[in-house]
Amino acid sequence: MAGECYDLLMRIRPAELADSEAIAVAHVRSWQAAYQGLVPQQYLDGMTSSQRQPIWERLLAETSWPWKGILVAEFDGSVAGFTGFGPTRDRDENSATVAEITTIYLAPEFWGAGVGRQLMTTALETMAQAGYEKATLWVLEANVRARRFYESNGWHSDGSVKQDETRGFLLTEIRYRRVVN
Repeated sequence: MAGECYDLLMRIRPAELADSEAIAVAHVRSWQAAYQGLVPQQYLDGMTSSQRQPIWERLLAETSWPWKGILVAEFDGSVAGFTGFGPTRDRDENSATVAEITTIYLAPEFWGAGVGRQLMTTALETMAQAGYEKATLWVLEANVRARRFYESNGWHSDGSVKQDETRGFLLTEIRYRRVVN
């Protein structure tokens, strides 16, 4: 993995099983703030960190550096956000050379503070060190804030679109990509 990053009080590091609760809290809080008006409010209101924590425990137990991992951003010992990545899951891509950012979320109070940018940079550095050449990610088509963030970090839409109804409502996602360097 790329070296740990310290920026004032921020530290980017590989997530540990003990981080599962804090990751679940950041995940839920981020969804509830970022997706307001984009997904049904009833779904957002029903999200709890206690429901998400077992999922994160399982995902953390499955990480296998350097091909797949979860990074957390810590501020003064508390998890401010996280990102997950691994080989692409898309069938039209080569998983030996294309990685995927599978998740990136920050607690809302850290939005705009450079935390997401540093998480993304560290994940891309880690992917490059693992031999990946390109990276992709999927973003809600209607999530203008996230799309602006990705575009300002060198990502661009490649025209691929998918529909996700696994949560009981329709989400339209578009794929973004960039070179890993």
